[in-house]
Amino acid sequence: MDTTTAMDSEYVRRLSDEATQRLLNKPGTVSSTQGGWMMIATILIEAWDLYAIAFVLIFIKTDFNPTPAQVGLLTAAVQGGALIGALLGGIFADRFGRKKVFIGTMVLFIILAIAQAFVRDVWELILLRLLIGIPLGSDISNGYAYIMESMSKGKREEMGSRWQFMFGLGEVFSILVITVMYVTGMDHSLLWRVALALGAVPAAILLVGRLDLPETPLSLLQRGQFVKAKEVSKRLFDDPLDMLPNQDQKLPKPKLGDFLQVIWADPIKRRATIFAWISNACQGAEFTAWGFYLPVILVLSGVGVSGSGDITGTNLVTAGIFCLATVSGYVAPLMLPKIGHRGVAMWGFGLAFAGLILGGFAIQNDWKILIVVGACILMWGHYWDASNGMTIASMVAPTRFRATAAGFGYVFVKAAAFFGAFVFPLLNDALGKAGATFAVSILSLIGFLAAKFILPEVYGYVEAEKGADAI
Repeated sequence: MDTTTAMDSEYVRRLSDEATQRLLNKPGTVSSTQGGWMMIATILIEAWDLYAIAFVLIFIKTDFNPTPAQVGLLTAAVQGGALIGALLGGIFADRFGRKKVFIGTMVLFIILAIAQAFVRDVWELILLRLLIGIPLGSDISNGYAYIMESMSKGKREEMGSRWQFMFGLGEVFSILVITVMYVTGMDHSLLWRVALALGAVPAAILLVGRLDLPETPLSLLQRGQFVKAKEVSKRLFDDPLDMLPNQDQKLPKPKLGDFLQVIWADPIKRRATIFAWISNACQGAEFTAWGFYLPVILVLSGVGVSGSGDITGTNLVTAGIFCLATVSGYVAPLMLPKIGHRGVAMWGFGLAFAGLILGGFAIQNDWKILIVVGACILMWGHYWDASNGMTIASMVAPTRFRATAAGFGYVFVKAAAFFGAFVFPLLNDALGKAGATFAVSILSLIGFLAAKFILPEVYGYVEAEKGADAI
């Protein structure tokens, strides 16, 4: 490469970065808000798939008689797949664009969700659960990049922090639909197959809704596609980016090593990212270990179970708890302008810790009402502490690495969730339900301390890459 070409390349990068900074500080439009909602709606699908199995696991166990290790794999496999998908999806989205990834992931999810209805043994179901996690994890990392690049400052943080609200809606919806199928007397072997396959329905609706969404202008800018970037910027931000040439330019592809170097070079990026990773790990294991098994805990504790063994009452109690959690997920983003990301995280992890401690003592002493109260406190706290980890990891990253950063952040959620889902049944056998609950509370305490001592306040942060020309 000659000197002139190198100078041209540096000039094009500066133009791209200038336009990026301009858009990151622009107010959004109706179109940008619609795109944000279409991305965060992915959480509804993930919530259905992740937690529908929690309510039909008892029927799967009757049909396949799995070992404890197989039960752990059934619940944890989708988390392992999502871990792989988060990494690959983020890297692919940064290299090839957001739209190709979010269309491809929805198509793959629909096919795999339907396939779950036709498995013949437990190992086939475990394999499909692993595979179905790949598009789920990929779509989350890509979706967070899309939100941070298509919405205005402040609004993108609120939208990104709504993921727990959407999780709550998906969980309540799955509980109610499965309970209706159960009450109508549907054959239990058919019920669990239909329940798992039904995730394809909202995914198909979301796929159709996304077909008209554009690529984000920031992603196009970072890949030198200036002509399309100017067009999309006008649609999403009402800004034609007149400073850019009316022809595409060649820019180098982002490298994974550069991503880590840029994050570590800036103290705010570094501390915020480290907190996001710790927070994601703690909340992922915190919920998956206890909240995911909440229906099982309530059944074994006799909460809501009739004398005939009917679990309808337990499902309704669980639905009530998740309704409260959904309200918490709605409130958390509204609190960001008031108490910031640090405040939301500290209150969330603190309440989750208190709820788990109360729940542990209640289980130990068979205080059924206090088991429910502890679960409610945990869920309210969890839906705050889990709301902003992905938002922070995505928000502070440079645009050319944003999906990669989101994918890295989600890896910590899914690795911890896989660990929690697989280990909690074993921990429960070794320590009992109360001991396992006390053990999980340590995670909430770690999250609280990380929010207090590691996280800098980053509400309203606009990413500006320092020393980018050297990378």
